This record gives sequence, C-alpha cells and structure tokens, in this order.
Amino acid sequence: MLLRALSRLWTEHRLPASPGLRWAAAGLRLLSSGAKGLCEQTLVAVKPDGVQRRLVGEIIQRFERRGFQLVGLKLVQAPQDILSAHYHDLAEKPFYPALIEYMSSGPIVAMVWEGHDVVKVSRTMVGATSPGEALPGTIRGDLCVHISRNAVHASDSVEVAKKEIGLWFRHSELVQWECCAAGSTYNI
Repeated sequence: MLLRALSRLWTEHRLPASPGLRWAAAGLRLLSSGAKGLCEQTLVAVKPDGVQRRLVGEIIQRFERRGFQLVGLKLVQAPQDILSAHYHDLAEKPFYPALIEYMSSGPIVAMVWEGHDVVKVSRTMVGATSPGEALPGTIRGDLCVHISRNAVHASDSVEVAKKEIGLWFRHSELVQWECCAAGSTYNI
C-alpha cells in the first residue's frame, strides 16, 4: 500500500525518481511481499551478438519458463556514459576498450526480471562467462562459443542488480503487475 502511495506521489507531482528513491521503493516492495527474496529484481541484457544472432526470443523464453516475471524491457543503442558506468570495474583491464567498442557496436535488449532468488538463479541460467566453461543447458553453454561474444549479461549480486537497473532504466519504465500464475509458481 505504501509503495502505491509513493508511486502515485511521484507520478502526480512529477517528482524526480532518483536511484535512491527507486531502491527505497523496491525495498518496500520486498518487505511488503512477506517473503524474503520473492520480489528480487535483476538486470539481464542480450548483448549485440545475441541480438544479431536473433537469440532474444529464446533467452526471454528461458526466463519465462523458469517462472520469472518481466517488468522492464527495451531495445537500446547503449550510450558511452552508460557503458562506462556499467563496466567501471573493468576500466583498468587491457580488453576494456574492445569491450566498450563491442557493446556499442549494435543494439542491446535490456530487461528487468523479478522473482524469488532471481539474481542467483539468473547467473546459473546464463552460465560461466567463458562459453567453453559453461555447462550444457545454460544459455552460454548452449548458444555461445567464445568469451568475447557470450550473448548475455546478468547481474552478479542483489546490490549490483540495483545499481545496474538504476543505470539502464528509469522508474517509469518498470511495470509493476500481478501475474495470475504467481500462486502456481510460489507456495505462499
């Protein structure tokens, strides 16, 4: 109820949705759900090679089949400032310039998925960074052959997910909705 009131306040009074306010609201959703981790969110992005190879539908289908709920989706040509902020921890690596060039070489499909333990489970679904080390059944294990073209990104922790979602999405771009299958997916 408090989340709806905050959301209405932001919308009616056109208040800026700073990342801090967004994540405060996300925390309220988590607490109001009554089940720890039930409404956890993560960023998943289909990289330029995944878009070019037309893997977007299959990747979305895997997350839907798992029972996660899509709450944000957009096709973007990533601006340099977002890529620099997203990959700031790799800035000192020798491959960083090539990574930024590659990630800006074509469109990216950015998504926000929601569900119980979605961050941890998404990382497992995506597989190891190097497709050669990714297990069969994972996205990278099934669909990729080289570390420089590994098709998909998934946030590696809840804290990182919050930062990445705030970087790629405005609050108004995330849709909060009740899935009719939630009772079949979660025993709550």
